[in-house]
Amino acid sequence: MRVLQADVREVTWERARELAHQAPVPLTPRLVSLAEAAGLTLAADLCARTPLPAFDTSAMDGYAVGGPGPWQLVGRVRAGERGADLRSGEAVEISTGAQVPVGATAVLPVEDATVEGSAVHGLAGGHIRRTGEDCVAGAVLAAAGTRAGPALLGLAATGGHDELLVRPRPHVHVLVTGSELVHYGTSGDGRVRDALGPMLPSLITSLGADLAGFAHVPDEPGLLAEVLAGVTADVVVVTGSTSVGTTDQLRGLVDASGRWVVDTVACKPGHPQLVAELGGRWLVGLPGNPFAALVAAHTVLDSVLRGLTGAPLPVLPLVPVTGDVRAPAQGVRIVPVTWDGQVLAGHRAAFLGGAAGGAALAILPAGWRSGDPAPLLGL
Repeated sequence: MRVLQADVREVTWERARELAHQAPVPLTPRLVSLAEAAGLTLAADLCARTPLPAFDTSAMDGYAVGGPGPWQLVGRVRAGERGADLRSGEAVEISTGAQVPVGATAVLPVEDATVEGSAVHGLAGGHIRRTGEDCVAGAVLAAAGTRAGPALLGLAATGGHDELLVRPRPHVHVLVTGSELVHYGTSGDGRVRDALGPMLPSLITSLGADLAGFAHVPDEPGLLAEVLAGVTADVVVVTGSTSVGTTDQLRGLVDASGRWVVDTVACKPGHPQLVAELGGRWLVGLPGNPFAALVAAHTVLDSVLRGLTGAPLPVLPLVPVTGDVRAPAQGVRIVPVTWDGQVLAGHRAAFLGGAAGGAALAILPAGWRSGDPAPLLGL
């Protein structure tokens, strides 16, 4: 008799994401240069090594002045230079970003200043970015689990870092099952053009992983087990073979020697999706229908990859969703939408028409009506 761990069978969409995210132990971190860290996930909090700004800085082109005016112009300071101390009644010409001299009480913007000979006139106030105004030394600039995107890399450099402790990109091996699939040309005569082979490599890359391998596996008895035995990636994605048909082999393999994490999800499309640990690897099973597979990938595959990299699950925004969609009696229905919540046509399990032009997936709960808010998961 088939025995599953508690709370893994027919779980809610939200619970499936949680279980898939919690199951993996994050990959071992490594220290890399800023250039190598691009796109990876921080394994530790990023902290400022100095106060920011590191010194009092002019926020404007103009004149650094000491005390009340008018002021006697005694020199100039450019970015990268350090000027002499100012006494009350003195001024120096100063550039944006230059270090403000000791004794300066304000910066008078050039457009607000009048210069007569060596005398500077105007009403000065502020325009100095004080040391530590943005953050003090030791302040957390970004939490562990944050992706090292362009802004974070620039922030890390500003904070004094040349290297970052990050978790590597997981390696994913894809197995597309099905003897009915053709890989060129059109569908017909009982053969179906494979959509998952072209779709999954770029999707895996966009989810923050590297494609370690790819193969098509016909529905021959024992062949899937044989192929799986030779795969060593962190994650193996198997498409098709996740249901209970006579040619579906995946569930039997997990029952025999794996550990279940998620076994089916209460959502449409994408119900027959699964996550398990099998032979020291994480196994993610996606339905064979293309849009259902896309939904499942954004549900459990993304969550497993986030777990491996230590990245948190994103908090999903609630947006009013409008469109002619029948709400599910139970579980959730998942449809492609624009960012402003308009449902796009073409979201049957086997058809990617809506998703191809969509910005997000809307997660519609039981009882939803057009105009009600629903969570959006970005595509």
